Amino acid sequence: MTTSEQTHSTFTLTGRDGTVVTAYGWVPDGPVRAIVQLTHGMGEHLLRYAPLAAALTGRGFAVVGQDHRGHGATAGSPQRHGILGETGWAGLVDDIDVVREHARGEHPGVPLVLLGHSMGSFAVQQYLAAHSDRIDAAVLSGTGLLDLLEPALDLSGPMDLSAFNAPFENRTGYEWLSRDAAQVDLYVADPDCGFGLDQPGTAAMFAAARPLAEPETLAAIRDDLPLYITVGDADPVNAGLALVHPMIERYRAAGLTDVTLAVWPGARHEVFNETNRDEIVADLLTWLDRVVPHGRA
Repeated sequence: MTTSEQTHSTFTLTGRDGTVVTAYGWVPDGPVRAIVQLTHGMGEHLLRYAPLAAALTGRGFAVVGQDHRGHGATAGSPQRHGILGETGWAGLVDDIDVVREHARGEHPGVPLVLLGHSMGSFAVQQYLAAHSDRIDAAVLSGTGLLDLLEPALDLSGPMDLSAFNAPFENRTGYEWLSRDAAQVDLYVADPDCGFGLDQPGTAAMFAAARPLAEPETLAAIRDDLPLYITVGDADPVNAGLALVHPMIERYRAAGLTDVTLAVWPGARHEVFNETNRDEIVADLLTWLDRVVPHGRA
């Protein structure tokens, strides 16, 4: 069995506003030492993370996550891709807590680590400011500060991912995702990948990020929350790390005492699909072993 063929469960959860969300779970062969909850990015879906889930379950972690509203099986059809509407972003962020509650019920008494990529990391940033007491550690990948990115974008229309490819070769238009051409081709061939958000959803996402620039907002995050940030220095979403280093400074200024930054030279947006992904995943696992040691549960 290859990592991408590992068996997963599929189930539905109901958001607090009544929206039905499709979710997935993976469990290790032995005892569950902790939960890693995945929150995926824009224009993709959670099953793309099956190889990462396999690496995590191989180390004793249960893995859970959902297809966001407007994405994957939750969207229901390509015609619904990227449609959040004015209230969908708030619901998407709240769904993180709905999935967390489910995971806690399935695996009671063990730590939970929340991992968000790209758009998912923006949702996690927002979640941490409100609910850091509900998780044990957090990971942000393909991330940055939306309030600093906003001035460079035109938010009068839908979110367009194509602009991110400007610095790169244009074989498919998605070379900004990874140096691994095979991974890019898988993304391009996937009918549930490659789209942005509708204009109301985009506007709501950026509006919700603005309070995170205020010190009093970040001060609500508990000081002892372990935070791991893993990014490529060639990721256009972080603008040459210009949107990452200020984020580190903000978290440390807010009092967080355990902030780790892993920068991968030459890596692009999807670090877990990069040419050196084995090294990148190994570093994540090393960090997880430190913050969630065996036998802690």
